[in-house]
Amino acid sequence: MCGRFAITLPDDAMASLFEATPANDLPTIPNYNVCPTTQIHTVTSDEGMRRLRPMRWGFLPKWYKSPTDGPLLINARAETVAEKPAFRSACRERRCLIPATGFYEWTKDEDGNRLPWYIHSATSDLIAFAGIWQEWDKGDTPLTTCAIVTTDANEPMSSIHHRMPVILDSGDWAMWLGEAGKGAATLMRAARDDALAFHRVDPKVNSNRASGPELIEPI
Repeated sequence: MCGRFAITLPDDAMASLFEATPANDLPTIPNYNVCPTTQIHTVTSDEGMRRLRPMRWGFLPKWYKSPTDGPLLINARAETVAEKPAFRSACRERRCLIPATGFYEWTKDEDGNRLPWYIHSATSDLIAFAGIWQEWDKGDTPLTTCAIVTTDANEPMSSIHHRMPVILDSGDWAMWLGEAGKGAATLMRAARDDALAFHRVDPKVNSNRASGPELIEPI
């Protein structure tokens, strides 16, 4: 799964990298502790025009009467995303990229203490998660919401967690966004074994209120 991540690249750098027009209300960065239900950066494409835009991390199905009407859907499993009633329409019609500098996962020691790890690209300053999104309009204010697509972990990641986000190479962005025809389903796989690096970080990140660049520094 993916329940926390970091984003540190400036808005203009992301807009340039994704060849996307940035919105005026993007979340504040850097953010070393991005948590569910907050606004995050996403990239969408409409008739080939890409937008860098904010969305609430926490997908709201159309039938939810309030944001807390059911489980918090921050992840969607690649194996079932095209079939689950909550996700299948978005999987076909509303896919997005979710930029991140890296993400966190946890193991436990023999005493049950949660030990955080920071996972990032082995070669780049940015990774792009596969995401799905949709508008939810049951409240006083419409919300644009999203979830990160996850899959079985590759061999190195499996030592930390059995799931991982689907991470898309730049050459696959157009297909995932629907700009390059069909075939997005073939992209929902684990990253190459050599694509990521990871290290232990300070347990202070266990708190969703923690902040600062020291959260991603090795210990």
